[in-house]
Amino acid sequence: MAATSAVRAVGRRSRRLFDIFVAEVPWTVSSKELKEYFSQFGSVQRCQLPFDKDTGFHRRYCWIKFSTPQDVQNVFQKDSHILEGAKLTLKQQAYRRRSQRKNQSE
Repeated sequence: MAATSAVRAVGRRSRRLFDIFVAEVPWTVSSKELKEYFSQFGSVQRCQLPFDKDTGFHRRYCWIKFSTPQDVQNVFQKDSHILEGAKLTLKQQAYRRRSQRKNQSE
């Protein structure tokens, strides 16, 4: 049980390293296709598309990591992102310093 919670904690920390959260990803889209789509806005370092181990399908959301903050801004300059006929929902990940997180927990 402790090992499972440790893995989850590492997963939460790693997600903070990503720049953009993408929701409403069509079932038919792969992480390779997502990386190719977002590379038009800049250099994509990583695309994490989690899968459900029970169903074998991805969970219809992902995280994208870009090389520079300018690449992230390029993504948000476009009004809408449509992939295979579905409109993607994007949110920019908020980065907080450790001191800010510590103050919120007190």
